[in-house]
Amino acid sequence: MKRTSWLLATSLAALTAALPVQATEIADYAPVTAERLRAPEAGNWLLTRRTYDGQAHSPLSQITRDNVADLKVAWSLPTGPYVKLSDFAALPARPAHQSPALVNNGVMFMTTPDQQIIALDAATGAEHWRFRHELPSEIIPVHPTNRGVALWEDKLFMATLDAKVVAVDAKTGAKLWEATMEDWQNGYYSTLAPLVVDGVVMAGVSGGEFGIRGFVQGFDANTGDSLWKTFTIPAPGEPGSDTWPGDTWKTGGGPVWITGNYDVKNGLAMWGVGNAAPWIGDMRPGDNLYTTSTIGLDPKSGEIKTHFQYHWNDSWDWDEVVPPTLLTLDGKDLAVRFARNGWIYKLDRTGGTFDFIEGKPYVFQNVFTGLDENGRPSYDPEHVAGTGKRADFCPSAWGGRDWPAEAYNPNLATVFISVNENHCGSAEGSPVEYEPGVLYLGSGLEMAPTEAAKDHIGALQAWDIRTLEKKWQVNFKSPNWGPVLSTEGGLVFVGGTGDSMFRAFDAETGEVLFEHQVDGGIIAPPTSFEVDGKQYIAVTTGWGVDGDRFQGYIDAGMGTETKIPQGGTIWVFAL
Repeated sequence: MKRTSWLLATSLAALTAALPVQATEIADYAPVTAERLRAPEAGNWLLTRRTYDGQAHSPLSQITRDNVADLKVAWSLPTGPYVKLSDFAALPARPAHQSPALVNNGVMFMTTPDQQIIALDAATGAEHWRFRHELPSEIIPVHPTNRGVALWEDKLFMATLDAKVVAVDAKTGAKLWEATMEDWQNGYYSTLAPLVVDGVVMAGVSGGEFGIRGFVQGFDANTGDSLWKTFTIPAPGEPGSDTWPGDTWKTGGGPVWITGNYDVKNGLAMWGVGNAAPWIGDMRPGDNLYTTSTIGLDPKSGEIKTHFQYHWNDSWDWDEVVPPTLLTLDGKDLAVRFARNGWIYKLDRTGGTFDFIEGKPYVFQNVFTGLDENGRPSYDPEHVAGTGKRADFCPSAWGGRDWPAEAYNPNLATVFISVNENHCGSAEGSPVEYEPGVLYLGSGLEMAPTEAAKDHIGALQAWDIRTLEKKWQVNFKSPNWGPVLSTEGGLVFVGGTGDSMFRAFDAETGEVLFEHQVDGGIIAPPTSFEVDGKQYIAVTTGWGVDGDRFQGYIDAGMGTETKIPQGGTIWVFAL
C-alpha cells in the first residue's frame, strides 16, 4: 500500500478559497514564559494536559457537584472547513478532531485535522485569525488528525502530517519558520502537539507501521534550527543496540506520536515509544529497546537518561506512547502509567530514574503470566504470535487503553481513565520485505468482541494510587475513546462514547451529574479555563480515525451497524 495521495490538490484549493481572509491581531497577548509553564495560573490551560506533569486537573472550582447540572452552552463554533470523508476516495479513515482547546488569558487556540490553527476569543468564540499549513497533494494520511499546538513566548508550534514543525506568530497567525523532521515519502508523519521546555521545541514522529526509525527532535524556538535528534532505536555501539539483531534496527519502528510530559524536578522530558517493526517479534529477536517504553530525555542535549520498558519483543502492536502521569504522593515522587498492554505500573522516579514499585491488570489480559521485581513480564507462549504461528490474545491490539489521556485529582489521589475491554485479537506472522513508504507489518490485525461485550465495551475507571485499588467503574455499551478532565469542583468530564454525549461524573462515586448530547462523537481532550471570573468547560467534536476503525471491528464481530456523527464543533459550557 504505497502512500501516494493523501490530500487531493483540488480539494486543498477549495479549502484555501473558503478560509476567512480577514484576521484581527491579538492585542495585549500575554507571553508564555518558562515560569508560567512550570506554574500556570488557575484560569489558563497552557499545555496539552494543562501542566508539565500531565495531570489534566483544573484547580477551578466554580463548577461543582451541586451546580454542574445547570451547565449551559455558552457558545459553539464549527471549525470548518475541514476534510470530510466524502471528499477523498483514497482517504482510509474519517479525519478526527483530537486537539485540546488551549487558553492563554482569554485567547483560545485550536487545531483541526486539515492542519489549521484557529485563534478565538475564549469567552465568545469570535475568531481572531486562522493559519493553515499546506500539505503535498500526493499524501495519504493514515491518521488524518492533529493533536494541538505548543505555546512559548509569543509563538505557537504545530507538528504536521508531512513531518514538519511550523512556528506561527501567536498574535497574527503569520508563519515564522518551518523545519523538516524527515521525508514524509518514507513513511514519516506527525500528529502530536510539540512540547516546549526552556525554548527547546520537541516533537516526535509517527510511522511505526511503515518501518521508520523513530526519534524525538529538539528545535530552537526562535530560529527553527535543529539542536539535537535522538533516535528511539539505538544504532550499533549505542546503549541498547544489543537488543536488535543484524540490521533490524534500521527499520525498527519506535514511533513517538503523543506529546511527552516534563519532570521539572529531575529535568527530564518523558516520551512514550510505540511498536517495533515488523509487528511479529520473532522477526527481530531481543528486547528491542526502546520500543514499548517510556524514555526520559534531557531537553538541552536530547540524551536518554533513563527508560522503562513495559513489555519486551512486542508482538501485539501494543504501542506505549502515552507518557506516565507524574505526581508526588506522601512525599514520594511517582510516575503512574496505565499501559496499552492492560497493566497499571507504579514507578518511583526519585533522582531521575524509573524504579518499579508494583503493577496489576486493569482489564483482562491473558499474555502476561506475571511481572518480576523489576516489572519485566513473563509470557504465556500460547498467546505469542510467530511467523507461521497463529495466536489469540486479550486485549486486542487496541489495548486496554489507546492514546486518550487520563486525569489525576491530587486531592483524592485518584486517576480517572477511559478504557475498553471485552475485545481480543489474533495474529499470524508472514515474511515481509522493507520498502520505504510501504506498510511493513509482517501480519494483519484481527479483533473481535467477546461474549461479555454484549454487556459493555467502554468504561470510565477510577483508581486509588495509594493502594492501586479500583474505586469505581462506569460501563458503556459502546467503546469509550474519551480523554479525561478532572476539576477541583470534584468532577470528571469525558466524552468518547458512540452516543455523542458529553458527561460530568462525581469524582468520588462515579455518579453521572450532567450530560449533553452534541453534534458528533468526542475524542478530543476537554479543558477548563476562566475569563472575567467565570469558569468554562471546552470540548470539540470530530469523530474519526481510530475510534471509527475500532467501532468497525466491533460492528463486524457483533453483526451491528453503528453510525456515529462526525461533528467538528467547538463546544463551550458555563453556568
